[in-house]
Amino acid sequence: MKLTRSLLDEATGEGIVDARQADALWAFLEARDESTPSFRATHILYYLGGMLAIGAMSVFMTLGWQRFGGWGIAGFAFAYALLAVLVVTRLLARPGLQLPAGIVATFAVALVPLGVYGLQVAFGLWPHDSPYRDYHRLIDARWLTMELATLAAGSLALWRWRAPFLVMPIAFTLWYLSMDLAPAIFGVKDLDWSLRKQVSMACGAAMIAVALVVDLRSRGVRDYAFWIHLFGVMAFWGGLSLMKSTSELGKLVYCLINLGLIGFGAALRRRAYAVFGGLGVAGYVGHLAHDLFKNSFMFPVALTAIGFAVVWIGVVWQRHEARIAERLGMLLPAGLRAAVLARQRRA
Repeated sequence: MKLTRSLLDEATGEGIVDARQADALWAFLEARDESTPSFRATHILYYLGGMLAIGAMSVFMTLGWQRFGGWGIAGFAFAYALLAVLVVTRLLARPGLQLPAGIVATFAVALVPLGVYGLQVAFGLWPHDSPYRDYHRLIDARWLTMELATLAAGSLALWRWRAPFLVMPIAFTLWYLSMDLAPAIFGVKDLDWSLRKQVSMACGAAMIAVALVVDLRSRGVRDYAFWIHLFGVMAFWGGLSLMKSTSELGKLVYCLINLGLIGFGAALRRRAYAVFGGLGVAGYVGHLAHDLFKNSFMFPVALTAIGFAVVWIGVVWQRHEARIAERLGMLLPAGLRAAVLARQRRA
């Protein structure tokens, strides 16, 4: 049941709480709701604006910035970061603005690799034939300095401001770090695609393990593990799904792993696992339909039937979701099960 102001007023009329307590409780709930991420219009605008700004200074960085040279790039990056820190301080001084403060703080952390890159160019430690935008496209051990600096800055910002969104650049950078370290670990100059997929899977599994530890350690407070779970399952599922298998047994194993992800997500109450697992199962079922009805007029019919079957499964799942999740949760270790229940109470 969702607590509304009208219900609170009814409780006041019944003498369960007095008017002062009702006002204080409602003010507390409103402030908490403002700082809890949701699909409200204001929160969508916060994240949209923040991701546009972060993307502009990272993934969508153009070659035009190279004309400023190393000192110019570093100066711009650290000036922007300093301005972001000042904005974070102002936002945190006002109640109910913790969410946009965390997004602006993440923007400051996202500027760290750009600033470190500029310093390396300025001191002649970086070849000029490698522009900054390659940081998000190419695997190269020379990015390690930028990644380690970003991890340090992200950890410091997380310790200082306790904003869960700050875990996002940390998780993202850990994924990059694993890919850039892999050539040195395997003793090769460059990773072939087969090895990249294996590294991605291993990194994803490690991040999921870290996320479970964070769940255990952060019980009863904000959801710091969300972004680690998300990037972990993305890296694991992406590497797994890109692997090619010529045998039906291998494809069946792929389907079973995805079914396991769905069950794992249900037990943890983490929808990201169910989403990616569902995509994997749908891909496998589509493969079966294509092989069974190849070059047949029944192929669209089969896919339509599969689609509606998935919808029906979704209806059944929604009807019994709480009971299924509870039974699957009983399979978890006691500590992790308690952490899941604590997070559910916070939601």
